[in-house]
Amino acid sequence: MAEKAKKENGFVRFTKKAGKFFRDCKGEIKKIVWPTPKNVFKNVGVVLATIILLGLFIFLLDTVFMNLLGLVMQVAK
Repeated sequence: MAEKAKKENGFVRFTKKAGKFFRDCKGEIKKIVWPTPKNVFKNVGVVLATIILLGLFIFLLDTVFMNLLGLVMQVAK
């Protein structure tokens, strides 16, 4: 009769899988290409400009709708 292979216990399997996970993570982190400070500041400028423009657009829409609502409320009296 063929001998059955001894099955590893749960703790041993867990430590092997955890070790492989952290080795894979280390390998992936080495592949990261970090942006230069110049690129970071450029991107921050683009984000800030976009936020300001969207804020102004929403402010203008809010103002227009509030004025329209005021006109509708005056007509309803």
